[in-house]
Amino acid sequence: MSLLLYIIIFTLIGGILSVAAAGLLLLVPENHHPRILPHGVSFALGALLSVAFLDLLPDALVKAGSEHTQTLLATVLAGILGFFLLEKLLLWRHCHADHCETHSEQHFHQPAGTLIVVGDAIHNFVDGVLIAAAFLTDTQLGIITSLAVAAHEIPQEVGDFAILLQSGYGKTRALAFNLLSSLATMVGGVLAYFSLEHLHDALPYILALAASSFIYIAVADLIPSLHQRTTARASLQQIGLIMAGVVVIYWVHTHAEIARQPTPSVSVLLP
Repeated sequence: MSLLLYIIIFTLIGGILSVAAAGLLLLVPENHHPRILPHGVSFALGALLSVAFLDLLPDALVKAGSEHTQTLLATVLAGILGFFLLEKLLLWRHCHADHCETHSEQHFHQPAGTLIVVGDAIHNFVDGVLIAAAFLTDTQLGIITSLAVAAHEIPQEVGDFAILLQSGYGKTRALAFNLLSSLATMVGGVLAYFSLEHLHDALPYILALAASSFIYIAVADLIPSLHQRTTARASLQQIGLIMAGVVVIYWVHTHAEIARQPTPSVSVLLP
């Protein structure tokens, strides 16, 4: 089997596994969504912030080097401001009145769902580049890296799917968008196979943009929605689920790091 075929297969496997896990929410009856989805949003908040601050930004800083720290952080700032402008444009497109369903308190506005898809696609693209880099070093290392990436993506994809449903997307449409963003992993893997040397220099800044999208979504959309429920019981549930999201991502990331450690005879830049 050719190396390119290995990269295509394993980048697809990771996306399919994570989307399939998220698709388990399809089994939940729709009349239970108002009770269950806010819990999924709390978990997603912890997961997104953990991915941004414990995974993407540290990896970006290591890859860029200390001399590029200010430029990298400026990229994060530019990304947050850029996503604000993008969301504002999407809001203008969806709603031209002072009050409409876009601003309903029962759901996030649909642009929040659009932003989560964009940010997830960027993140998945980077994962594809990393999988390809591992395969170009050693086939066994590539397989281990692919499985580690899939394990890392599953809790995040479940949270993303909950956000899409809470944004007013239907189950089929939300699953389709999740699947579409997961295909970015394969695109990143194939492009890296043919031009890894050129992508290598841009990789820290791609990671920074992905992190900025997750930070913006968490701060601008998820946290305000959680503040709409102010009872002591709801607040305790939110804090517990946010911490669960943090702990799960931290645990998966820590074990993925161990699994992806190259053998002494292998040297490759991995997150």
